[in-house]
Amino acid sequence: MSLIEPLQAADEDALAEGIARSSRPGFVRTAIAGNRAALVGLAILAFFVFVAVFAPFLEPYDPTAKTGPVYDPPSSAHWLGTDDGGGDMLSLLIAGSRVSLAVGFIAALVAILIGGTVGILSGYFGGKTDTVLMRFTDYMLVIPDIPLMIIAAALFGRNLKNIIVIIGIIYWTSTARLIRAQVKSVRERVYVKRAQALGAGNRRLVFKHVLPQVAPLLIANTVLMIALAIFAETFISFLGLGDPSTISWGRLIENAFTGEATINNAWWAIVPPGVCVTIVILACTMIGQSVEDALNPRLAVGHLSVRRFRVRTLDGKAGAE
Repeated sequence: MSLIEPLQAADEDALAEGIARSSRPGFVRTAIAGNRAALVGLAILAFFVFVAVFAPFLEPYDPTAKTGPVYDPPSSAHWLGTDDGGGDMLSLLIAGSRVSLAVGFIAALVAILIGGTVGILSGYFGGKTDTVLMRFTDYMLVIPDIPLMIIAAALFGRNLKNIIVIIGIIYWTSTARLIRAQVKSVRERVYVKRAQALGAGNRRLVFKHVLPQVAPLLIANTVLMIALAIFAETFISFLGLGDPSTISWGRLIENAFTGEATINNAWWAIVPPGVCVTIVILACTMIGQSVEDALNPRLAVGHLSVRRFRVRTLDGKAGAE
Protein backbone atom coordinates (compact mmCIF):
# COMPACT_ATOMS: atom_id res chain seq x y z
CA MET A 1 0.00 0.00 0.00
CA SER A 2 1.38 3.43 -0.98
CA LEU A 3 1.38 6.47 1.25
CA ILE A 4 -1.21 8.14 -0.99
CA GLU A 5 -3.87 5.45 -0.55
CA PRO A 6 -4.63 6.19 3.14
CA LEU A 7 -5.02 9.88 2.27
CA GLN A 8 -7.37 9.07 -0.59
CA ALA A 9 -9.39 6.77 1.65
CA ALA A 10 -9.65 9.46 4.33
CA ASP A 11 -10.75 12.00 1.74
CA GLU A 12 -13.40 9.63 0.40
CA ASP A 13 -14.65 8.98 3.94
CA ALA A 14 -14.88 12.71 4.59
CA LEU A 15 -16.78 13.26 1.36
CA ALA A 16 -19.07 10.32 2.11
CA GLU A 17 -19.78 11.78 5.55
CA GLY A 18 -20.53 15.15 3.97
CA ILE A 19 -22.87 13.57 1.41
CA ALA A 20 -24.65 11.73 4.22
CA ARG A 21 -25.10 14.95 6.19
CA SER A 22 -26.34 16.71 3.07
CA SER A 23 -29.55 14.68 3.07
CA ARG A 24 -30.69 16.38 6.27
CA PRO A 25 -33.38 19.04 5.80
CA GLY A 26 -31.98 22.55 5.42
CA PHE A 27 -28.41 21.43 4.80
CA VAL A 28 -27.76 23.95 2.00
CA ARG A 29 -29.36 26.76 3.99
CA THR A 30 -27.23 25.89 7.02
CA ALA A 31 -24.08 25.65 4.92
CA ILE A 32 -24.64 29.12 3.46
CA ALA A 33 -25.80 30.74 6.71
CA GLY A 34 -22.69 29.55 8.54
CA ASN A 35 -20.25 30.92 5.99
CA ARG A 36 -19.49 34.63 5.67
CA ALA A 37 -18.20 34.35 2.11
CA ALA A 38 -21.37 32.53 1.04
CA LEU A 39 -23.55 35.23 2.61
CA VAL A 40 -21.61 37.96 0.82
CA GLY A 41 -21.87 36.08 -2.47
CA LEU A 42 -25.59 35.48 -1.96
CA ALA A 43 -26.18 39.16 -1.18
CA ILE A 44 -24.29 40.25 -4.32
CA LEU A 45 -26.17 37.78 -6.51
CA ALA A 46 -29.50 38.80 -4.99
CA PHE A 47 -28.71 42.45 -5.73
CA PHE A 48 -28.05 41.76 -9.40
CA VAL A 49 -31.16 39.59 -9.65
CA PHE A 50 -33.19 42.44 -8.13
CA VAL A 51 -31.72 44.87 -10.67
CA ALA A 52 -32.50 42.49 -13.53
CA VAL A 53 -36.09 41.87 -12.43
CA PHE A 54 -36.92 45.55 -11.91
CA ALA A 55 -34.75 46.86 -14.75
CA PRO A 56 -37.57 48.76 -16.54
CA PHE A 57 -38.22 50.75 -13.36
CA LEU A 58 -34.55 51.41 -12.56
CA GLU A 59 -33.33 52.57 -15.97
CA PRO A 60 -32.95 56.39 -15.93
CA TYR A 61 -33.19 56.55 -19.76
CA ASP A 62 -34.40 54.42 -22.62
CA PRO A 63 -31.42 52.08 -23.31
CA THR A 64 -32.19 52.04 -27.04
CA ALA A 65 -32.36 55.85 -27.45
CA LYS A 66 -29.61 58.43 -27.91
CA THR A 67 -29.55 60.57 -24.78
CA GLY A 68 -26.28 62.51 -25.11
CA PRO A 69 -23.09 63.03 -27.10
CA VAL A 70 -21.00 60.08 -28.23
CA TYR A 71 -18.65 58.90 -25.48
CA ASP A 72 -19.72 61.65 -23.12
CA PRO A 73 -17.75 61.17 -19.87
CA PRO A 74 -19.53 60.43 -16.56
CA SER A 75 -21.47 63.41 -15.22
CA SER A 76 -24.51 64.24 -13.11
CA ALA A 77 -26.73 63.66 -16.16
CA HIS A 78 -25.08 60.36 -17.09
CA TRP A 79 -23.48 58.71 -14.08
CA LEU A 80 -21.54 56.20 -16.22
CA GLY A 81 -21.25 58.32 -19.35
CA THR A 82 -22.50 57.34 -22.80
CA ASP A 83 -21.47 54.76 -25.39
CA ASP A 84 -20.53 55.02 -29.06
CA GLY A 85 -24.17 55.69 -29.98
CA GLY A 86 -24.84 58.28 -27.29
CA GLY A 87 -26.82 55.84 -25.15
CA ASP A 88 -26.74 56.10 -21.36
CA MET A 89 -24.29 53.48 -20.07
CA LEU A 90 -26.08 53.03 -16.74
CA SER A 91 -29.35 52.25 -18.52
CA LEU A 92 -27.57 49.88 -20.88
CA LEU A 93 -25.83 48.18 -17.96
CA ILE A 94 -29.13 47.64 -16.14
CA ALA A 95 -30.83 46.37 -19.30
CA GLY A 96 -27.90 44.07 -20.06
CA SER A 97 -28.18 42.42 -16.65
CA ARG A 98 -31.50 40.86 -17.66
CA VAL A 99 -30.08 39.02 -20.67
CA SER A 100 -26.78 38.03 -19.06
CA LEU A 101 -28.40 36.64 -15.91
CA ALA A 102 -31.21 34.97 -17.87
CA VAL A 103 -28.67 33.20 -20.08
CA GLY A 104 -26.63 32.24 -17.02
CA PHE A 105 -29.52 30.76 -15.05
CA ILE A 106 -31.33 29.01 -17.91
CA ALA A 107 -28.18 27.64 -19.56
CA ALA A 108 -26.96 26.37 -16.19
CA LEU A 109 -30.33 24.67 -15.65
CA VAL A 110 -30.07 22.98 -19.06
CA ALA A 111 -26.53 21.80 -18.31
CA ILE A 112 -27.48 20.49 -14.87
CA LEU A 113 -30.55 18.65 -16.17
CA ILE A 114 -28.55 16.92 -18.91
CA GLY A 115 -25.47 16.26 -16.78
CA GLY A 116 -27.45 15.20 -13.71
CA THR A 117 -29.60 12.77 -15.71
CA VAL A 118 -26.61 11.23 -17.47
CA GLY A 119 -24.63 11.01 -14.21
CA ILE A 120 -27.46 9.38 -12.25
CA LEU A 121 -28.28 6.85 -14.98
CA SER A 122 -24.63 6.00 -15.54
CA GLY A 123 -23.74 5.71 -11.85
CA TYR A 124 -26.84 3.83 -10.78
CA PHE A 125 -27.21 1.22 -13.52
CA GLY A 126 -23.52 0.75 -14.35
CA GLY A 127 -22.51 -1.93 -16.83
CA LYS A 128 -23.16 -1.22 -20.51
CA THR A 129 -25.24 1.85 -19.66
CA ASP A 130 -22.31 3.33 -17.77
CA THR A 131 -19.87 2.47 -20.57
CA VAL A 132 -21.96 3.99 -23.35
CA LEU A 133 -22.88 7.17 -21.48
CA MET A 134 -19.36 7.78 -20.19
CA ARG A 135 -17.76 7.22 -23.60
CA PHE A 136 -20.18 9.74 -25.09
CA THR A 137 -19.38 12.12 -22.22
CA ASP A 138 -15.65 11.71 -22.85
CA TYR A 139 -16.11 12.52 -26.53
CA MET A 140 -18.05 15.66 -25.69
CA LEU A 141 -15.49 16.60 -23.03
CA VAL A 142 -12.52 16.69 -25.41
CA ILE A 143 -14.22 18.92 -27.99
CA PRO A 144 -12.83 22.50 -27.69
CA ASP A 145 -15.49 24.84 -26.30
CA ILE A 146 -14.90 28.02 -28.27
CA PRO A 147 -14.63 26.47 -31.77
CA LEU A 148 -17.76 24.41 -31.10
CA MET A 149 -19.64 27.54 -30.00
CA ILE A 150 -18.52 29.42 -33.10
CA ILE A 151 -19.61 26.60 -35.41
CA ALA A 152 -22.94 26.08 -33.61
CA ALA A 153 -23.75 29.78 -33.62
CA ALA A 154 -22.91 30.02 -37.31
CA LEU A 155 -25.03 26.97 -38.20
CA PHE A 156 -28.09 27.46 -36.02
CA GLY A 157 -28.27 31.25 -35.84
CA ARG A 158 -27.37 33.99 -33.38
CA ASN A 159 -30.60 34.23 -31.40
CA LEU A 160 -30.79 34.02 -27.62
CA LYS A 161 -32.48 30.61 -27.46
CA ASN A 162 -29.78 29.00 -29.55
CA ILE A 163 -27.05 30.53 -27.40
CA ILE A 164 -28.67 29.16 -24.23
CA VAL A 165 -29.00 25.67 -25.73
CA ILE A 166 -25.43 25.73 -27.07
CA ILE A 167 -23.97 26.69 -23.67
CA GLY A 168 -26.09 24.10 -21.86
CA ILE A 169 -25.14 21.30 -24.24
CA ILE A 170 -21.44 22.10 -24.09
CA TYR A 171 -21.00 22.36 -20.30
CA TRP A 172 -22.97 19.37 -18.98
CA THR A 173 -20.06 16.92 -19.11
CA SER A 174 -18.32 17.89 -15.87
CA THR A 175 -21.60 17.61 -13.96
CA ALA A 176 -22.24 14.14 -15.38
CA ARG A 177 -18.86 12.81 -14.29
CA LEU A 178 -19.15 14.33 -10.82
CA ILE A 179 -22.66 13.03 -10.17
CA ARG A 180 -21.79 9.60 -11.56
CA ALA A 181 -18.97 9.22 -9.06
CA GLN A 182 -21.23 10.12 -6.13
CA VAL A 183 -24.13 7.95 -7.26
CA LYS A 184 -21.81 4.93 -7.54
CA SER A 185 -20.89 5.51 -3.91
CA VAL A 186 -24.45 6.09 -2.71
CA ARG A 187 -25.92 3.01 -4.40
CA GLU A 188 -23.60 0.77 -2.35
CA ARG A 189 -24.85 2.09 0.99
CA VAL A 190 -26.61 -0.29 3.37
CA TYR A 191 -30.00 1.45 3.39
CA VAL A 192 -30.11 1.40 -0.43
CA LYS A 193 -29.30 -2.32 -0.47
CA ARG A 194 -31.95 -2.97 2.18
CA ALA A 195 -34.59 -1.04 0.24
CA GLN A 196 -33.65 -2.94 -2.89
CA ALA A 197 -33.91 -6.26 -1.02
CA LEU A 198 -37.39 -5.31 0.22
CA GLY A 199 -38.54 -4.96 -3.37
CA ALA A 200 -38.19 -1.22 -4.04
CA GLY A 201 -38.06 -0.46 -7.76
CA ASN A 202 -35.40 1.51 -9.54
CA ARG A 203 -37.57 4.64 -9.76
CA ARG A 204 -38.21 4.66 -6.03
CA LEU A 205 -34.57 3.99 -5.22
CA VAL A 206 -33.39 6.82 -7.47
CA PHE A 207 -35.91 9.45 -6.39
CA LYS A 208 -36.25 8.52 -2.71
CA HIS A 209 -32.72 7.45 -1.80
CA VAL A 210 -30.12 8.41 -4.41
CA LEU A 211 -31.30 11.82 -5.64
CA PRO A 212 -31.73 13.39 -2.15
CA GLN A 213 -28.15 12.42 -1.34
CA VAL A 214 -26.62 14.11 -4.39
CA ALA A 215 -29.05 17.08 -4.51
CA PRO A 216 -26.79 19.45 -2.50
CA LEU A 217 -23.93 18.59 -4.85
CA LEU A 218 -26.17 19.41 -7.79
CA ILE A 219 -27.08 22.74 -6.19
CA ALA A 220 -23.43 23.64 -5.63
CA ASN A 221 -22.59 22.69 -9.19
CA THR A 222 -25.56 24.68 -10.51
CA VAL A 223 -24.32 27.87 -8.88
CA LEU A 224 -20.85 27.34 -10.31
CA MET A 225 -22.39 26.58 -13.70
CA ILE A 226 -24.25 29.92 -13.63
CA ALA A 227 -20.91 31.71 -13.42
CA LEU A 228 -19.51 29.63 -16.28
CA ALA A 229 -22.60 30.26 -18.44
CA ILE A 230 -22.46 34.03 -17.88
CA PHE A 231 -18.80 34.05 -18.82
CA ALA A 232 -19.52 31.93 -21.91
CA GLU A 233 -22.28 34.30 -23.04
CA THR A 234 -19.94 37.24 -22.52
CA PHE A 235 -17.15 35.96 -24.74
CA ILE A 236 -19.63 34.64 -27.33
CA SER A 237 -21.08 38.15 -27.61
CA PHE A 238 -17.60 39.67 -27.55
CA LEU A 239 -16.67 37.53 -30.57
CA GLY A 240 -19.68 38.97 -32.39
CA LEU A 241 -21.73 35.76 -32.20
CA GLY A 242 -24.32 36.98 -29.72
CA ASP A 243 -27.91 37.94 -30.44
CA PRO A 244 -27.72 41.35 -32.18
CA SER A 245 -31.29 42.20 -31.14
CA THR A 246 -30.60 42.04 -27.38
CA ILE A 247 -28.51 44.03 -24.91
CA SER A 248 -26.13 42.07 -22.70
CA TRP A 249 -22.91 42.81 -20.84
CA GLY A 250 -20.92 40.92 -23.45
CA ARG A 251 -22.47 42.89 -26.27
CA LEU A 252 -21.70 46.18 -24.49
CA ILE A 253 -18.03 45.19 -24.32
CA GLU A 254 -18.09 44.11 -27.97
CA ASN A 255 -19.72 47.41 -29.03
CA ALA A 256 -17.11 49.36 -27.09
CA PHE A 257 -14.26 47.64 -28.91
CA THR A 258 -15.83 47.92 -32.35
CA GLY A 259 -16.67 51.54 -31.60
CA GLU A 260 -13.01 52.25 -30.76
CA ALA A 261 -13.67 53.18 -27.15
CA THR A 262 -10.04 52.46 -26.25
CA ILE A 263 -8.78 54.91 -28.86
CA ASN A 264 -11.15 57.57 -27.53
CA ASN A 265 -10.11 56.84 -23.90
CA ALA A 266 -13.75 56.03 -23.09
CA TRP A 267 -12.98 53.61 -20.28
CA TRP A 268 -16.52 53.95 -18.94
CA ALA A 269 -17.83 52.05 -21.97
CA ILE A 270 -15.69 48.98 -21.22
CA VAL A 271 -14.94 48.82 -17.49
CA PRO A 272 -18.50 48.81 -15.98
CA PRO A 273 -19.82 45.77 -17.91
CA GLY A 274 -16.54 43.93 -17.33
CA VAL A 275 -16.71 44.67 -13.61
CA CYS A 276 -20.32 43.44 -13.44
CA VAL A 277 -19.40 40.15 -15.12
CA THR A 278 -16.45 39.70 -12.76
CA ILE A 279 -18.48 40.44 -9.62
CA VAL A 280 -21.32 38.07 -10.53
CA ILE A 281 -18.90 35.26 -11.40
CA LEU A 282 -17.06 35.82 -8.11
CA ALA A 283 -20.33 35.79 -6.15
CA CYS A 284 -21.44 32.50 -7.73
CA THR A 285 -18.03 30.99 -7.06
CA MET A 286 -18.17 31.99 -3.40
CA ILE A 287 -21.59 30.38 -2.94
CA GLY A 288 -20.75 27.19 -4.81
CA GLN A 289 -17.40 26.79 -3.09
CA SER A 290 -19.01 27.19 0.34
CA VAL A 291 -21.49 24.39 -0.33
CA GLU A 292 -18.67 22.17 -1.63
CA ASP A 293 -16.64 22.88 1.50
CA ALA A 294 -19.64 21.90 3.62
CA LEU A 295 -19.97 18.64 1.70
CA ASN A 296 -16.30 17.80 2.18
CA PRO A 297 -14.72 19.44 5.28
CA ARG A 298 -11.25 18.37 4.10
CA LEU A 299 -11.57 20.86 1.22
CA ALA A 300 -12.16 23.68 3.66
CA VAL A 301 -9.18 22.66 5.79
CA GLY A 302 -7.00 22.27 2.73
CA HIS A 303 -7.30 25.81 1.41
CA LEU A 304 -7.60 27.52 4.79
CA SER A 305 -4.86 25.67 6.63
CA VAL A 306 -2.33 28.46 6.06
CA ARG A 307 -4.52 30.87 8.01
CA ARG A 308 -5.44 28.44 10.76
CA PHE A 309 -1.95 27.65 12.03
CA ARG A 310 0.10 30.08 14.09
CA VAL A 311 3.85 30.24 14.59
CA ARG A 312 4.83 30.07 18.24
CA THR A 313 7.74 32.33 19.16
CA LEU A 314 10.53 31.46 21.56
CA ASP A 315 8.85 33.23 24.49
CA GLY A 316 5.81 30.98 24.14
CA LYS A 317 3.47 33.58 22.67
CA ALA A 318 1.68 32.99 19.40
CA GLY A 319 2.90 35.11 16.54
CA ALA A 320 0.86 36.82 13.86
CA GLU A 321 -1.01 34.74 11.38
